[in-house]
Amino acid sequence: MKASVYDLVSTALVAALFCILGPLSIPIGPVPLSLTGLALYLSLYIAGCKKTLVAYIVYLLIGIIGLPVFSSFSGGLGKILGPTGGYLAGFVFTAFLSGIVIDRFYKNKLLCIAGMYAGLVVLYAFGTAWFAFINDSQANTVYDILKLCVIPFIPGDSIKIIISAFLGPVLRDRIKKSAL
Repeated sequence: MKASVYDLVSTALVAALFCILGPLSIPIGPVPLSLTGLALYLSLYIAGCKKTLVAYIVYLLIGIIGLPVFSSFSGGLGKILGPTGGYLAGFVFTAFLSGIVIDRFYKNKLLCIAGMYAGLVVLYAFGTAWFAFINDSQANTVYDILKLCVIPFIPGDSIKIIISAFLGPVLRDRIKKSAL
């Protein structure tokens, strides 16, 4: 498949969006609250599933080589192998699952919200499983792990999904209308 200049530029811009919003986070425990999810969901509407997936993988690679693009302006392979690495990897699957739904039904808010929540469940599963594997001595029960890795994030992630469901189709239509 031959990529057009437009495809390359839009993918690079989405990767840049991840690099700008990804480091912005609030440390609320061992897993920070970040804007990566919002960037991902909006990018799925704006650029589509394929470009967003490629852009997110580029973002991961930029962070792995050491540039401070991950939460709290961190980077390096240690971040991927650390307690939050499952979330960083899980966003790939979230982008794929949510992206398929958004690409096909972007005007149907309820279906898109359901698709984003399905992707979020996958993200939580990857992140929580990896966190539990890395920190097996800190949390003894499933509830203890969920208190650290999932429960505090549900309200914020829900807000990101709702914002994206309402703002995303508008942005997508305006980009289409502008013939960019």
